[in-house]
Amino acid sequence: MEPTVDRMWQQFLDRVRLFLTDEEMWLQACMVLVRVLLIYLVSRVVLWLINRMIDRVTGQRDRRAAKLRVRRTQTMGRLFKNINVYAVNIITFLLILGEFNVNLTPLLAGAGVAGLAIGIGAQTLVKDLIGGMFILMEDQFAVGDVIRIGGVTGTVEMIGLRTTRLRSWTGEVHIIPNGSITQVTNYSVYPSLAVVDVTVPAQFRIEEAGHIIRGVLDRYEDAAVIGRPELLGLQAVDAAGAVLRVAAACRPDDRLAVSRRLNEALRKAFEERGESAAAARIAAVSPE
Repeated sequence: MEPTVDRMWQQFLDRVRLFLTDEEMWLQACMVLVRVLLIYLVSRVVLWLINRMIDRVTGQRDRRAAKLRVRRTQTMGRLFKNINVYAVNIITFLLILGEFNVNLTPLLAGAGVAGLAIGIGAQTLVKDLIGGMFILMEDQFAVGDVIRIGGVTGTVEMIGLRTTRLRSWTGEVHIIPNGSITQVTNYSVYPSLAVVDVTVPAQFRIEEAGHIIRGVLDRYEDAAVIGRPELLGLQAVDAAGAVLRVAAACRPDDRLAVSRRLNEALRKAFEERGESAAAARIAAVSPE
């Protein structure tokens, strides 16, 4: 028994010694290592070049030339960079496996079957991914836009292929699957309209109220307002008095702030005209 074990041990050591002293094997191993390092370095260079191309395409100069929305190109740029990272790393991994003589055909075939099974079993996920692609391609909204999805209103913080993240003005963060987004109201595409209703008492003359309002609007200055605010006229008459409506075109997302500042300016002007005028009620009109 012992001679047999010794003989087997000696044969094992001989094979190890033969393996370690095989110059051809070491040369091939070095060549494989060099090719692996070369593949990795080339992949990093390709990744860097593609990211630079994405930055150039979505850069400020190209955005002006192509007349594209700044926030849309920023969103698309981040998405393309993420896709680029995944694609380059997967291809690099497969090429490195090929250098170690791994047969990729069964691996790719298995990945295809697994992907099909996952796609059938995860229809909601596929729906979310398709919804995210359409949101980006159709430019429904972009990062930084103020939108309303269903009963949730907030600023878009992130658009992914699967979910969209909104932050409301009170600080709550809402994560919404893209597949469940069926209707979107975007407040940031075109200039907003700040609307303020001024209700004056029945005993107060409408002409005098209109004169006070026009005086405020003529000297009203606000960097967020586009053009000059306008007095649209008599909106309604009820038992409480007459309702005069004021509208001001403003920059997207500044509607509420402009309404508050208009409220303050109008209220101050009415208070300066006496007690009867001070009874005027001023309120911003909700877009809903």
